[in-house]
Amino acid sequence: MKYLRKTVWALLIGLSFQNCAKKAEDKKEETSTEEKTAAREIWTKEQAKDWYGKQEWIVGADFLPSTAINQLEMFQEASFDTATINKELGWAEGIGMNTMRVYLHDLLWQQDSTGFLKRLDTFLSIADKHKIRPVLVLFDSCWDPFPKLGTQRAPKPGVHNSGWVQSPGFNALKDSTQYPRLERYVKGVVGKFADDDRVLAWDIWNEPDNTNNSSYGKVELPNKVDYVLPLMKKAFAWARTENPEQPLTAGIWAGDWTSYETLKPIEKASIDESDVISFHNYDSAQEFEKRIKQLQQYDRPMICTEYMSRGNGSFFEGSLPIAKKYNVGAINWGLVDGKSQTIYPWDSWKKTYTSEPPLWFHDIFRKDGTPYKQAEVDLIKKLTARK
Repeated sequence: MKYLRKTVWALLIGLSFQNCAKKAEDKKEETSTEEKTAAREIWTKEQAKDWYGKQEWIVGADFLPSTAINQLEMFQEASFDTATINKELGWAEGIGMNTMRVYLHDLLWQQDSTGFLKRLDTFLSIADKHKIRPVLVLFDSCWDPFPKLGTQRAPKPGVHNSGWVQSPGFNALKDSTQYPRLERYVKGVVGKFADDDRVLAWDIWNEPDNTNNSSYGKVELPNKVDYVLPLMKKAFAWARTENPEQPLTAGIWAGDWTSYETLKPIEKASIDESDVISFHNYDSAQEFEKRIKQLQQYDRPMICTEYMSRGNGSFFEGSLPIAKKYNVGAINWGLVDGKSQTIYPWDSWKKTYTSEPPLWFHDIFRKDGTPYKQAEVDLIKKLTARK
């Protein structure tokens, strides 16, 4: 009887410990889930400055390997060209660049999320080998509103960005039933690399209110910005649920930046939601400096994520020293002349070019690695040189 009593007590004590352990484990899982789903706040100005103060002066280019016409061709399995990526990022490293701005696409996630993340991880490893930490762009309102997976079309001869595609495209943007898919894309990509030091920053949406009037304007979604604005805000919120250690941003690129009151609603949203301020400027050095001064009112670090269009009066020798003077990050459009054909100007959508333009619009290197202008790469090297 005494033995039976002891056995019963032992069983009761064991069950009690098991119950306590299970409660503790459940509590741990609950806490973990809460930590995962609790979106981080937009950084304070102090947090943004603290992050920026730990970075080298940010200098780089918007990057697409010369063998890809758009984001889909860059990252789809059949056309993922690691050899060219490695070679061309080596040229960027050689002139002192430490970042590349790289566009992703929601259809890559839809097609093969596991494979896409694996290829993106491979790309980041190649970039890391060259001491380059990319800014990754999630969505983009520019160029063709009808993206399609699979083999991409050949470039139209002499036409600037003849095959670049929007993300999300016309059909997904107007169809709110596809937004859960876009949410999974944002959370999946940001979540995978949220604490990965190889990623410099997340650019949520490129030129969100661009309606591409000179190229695809006639087939664009009517009232496009009415769809983009709320979705961009959702995309920021989705990204923040993954608690990324990197800053989030969306650049402003046109309009009157004199004061907060003169901004369009989508520009206000970009400023309000961004941890660090980003902007585009393809104008003269004087205009570039003016824009920087206008954006100083927000008292946050700044990165110019697109500049340098020679035919429009924007040159390395004009804008890059000004960016360094104000400690503003500088990312020019284009690294290597390739299938994107951005050596041709924007007006190539209206005007016929049958040979290489006398003045390249964008890009730094020819396909063989020789600089378009030696003086430009000498300047970039000089300004990025470590003291």
